[in-house]
Amino acid sequence: MRRLFHGLLAAGLLVSPYAEAAQCSSPADQTVFDLAALKSELMVLATGCKGSDDAYNAFVNRYKPELGANDHALAAYFKRAYGRNAQREQDAYVTNLANSQSQVGIRQGSDFCPRTSAIFREVMTLRDGKDLPAYAAGKDLIPDDLSTCAPAPSPARATVRTASTRSSHGKKH
Repeated sequence: MRRLFHGLLAAGLLVSPYAEAAQCSSPADQTVFDLAALKSELMVLATGCKGSDDAYNAFVNRYKPELGANDHALAAYFKRAYGRNAQREQDAYVTNLANSQSQVGIRQGSDFCPRTSAIFREVMTLRDGKDLPAYAAGKDLIPDDLSTCAPAPSPARATVRTASTRSSHGKKH
């Protein structure tokens, strides 16, 4: 019985391209994805919560060097992982990340803006940009339906994937 259960579970993971969740190969890669998720979360807040545009602009201006370096590191990751399809896959990941974070906001309803806008105050009280990685890692901003370093394939390339374990980095259960 146990074997049957594990076999069915494995088969389900093998068929669903969105069930894949791999660990990052390095802490540096994990940091890149954590910072990208922080930037995306703040962008979602800015577009969905009245009066947050100024806070988002202040965030981007204060941490411009760190955010720019992270954007380059994210592009380098996708180039290593996907070669000539890197830009398409990166665009798909960033879009899926923002959409997934927006869905969390929709599920929270009217609690979303008051509950999450504190993140702007918190991030602006950091000493400097060197504190961003630890802050982002502690926020658990990568939705469970997205892989961290093995982005879900774009719909055009949804194929059978191998199962792997979910990174527990920064995850609260």
